[in-house]
Amino acid sequence: MSEDPQIDAATAAQTPGVKGMRVNGKQWHDTKKAFRPRANQTSYEKRQLERKSLSAVKAKEKEMKDEKEAERQKRTEAIKTKRAAKEEKARYQKMEEKMHKKRVERLKRREKRNKMLKS
Repeated sequence: MSEDPQIDAATAAQTPGVKGMRVNGKQWHDTKKAFRPRANQTSYEKRQLERKSLSAVKAKEKEMKDEKEAERQKRTEAIKTKRAAKEEKARYQKMEEKMHKKRVERLKRREKRNKMLKS
């Protein structure tokens, strides 16, 4: 053989052990390992940590969605108030065409008082 025993030990460790012919005749298949159904299970503490981190992520997502929805609501509310003011201004201008300006001003003040009383 070889004069260096270290090389022989290294090559022997690299080559798999020969086990002979298989009974079923399928030498090209790998040998099966024992079925272990609980091998990939995680511990209770690890699952709890995962649940906690997932709930934190979901809470953050919900907060971000709520902020976005609030911003959208604010924009729509601003648009609605602007439209209402525009309609009211147009209505008063139409009234001014028919009536005296002082009477229109008086009606405006009265309507504002009524609005304050209702709300």
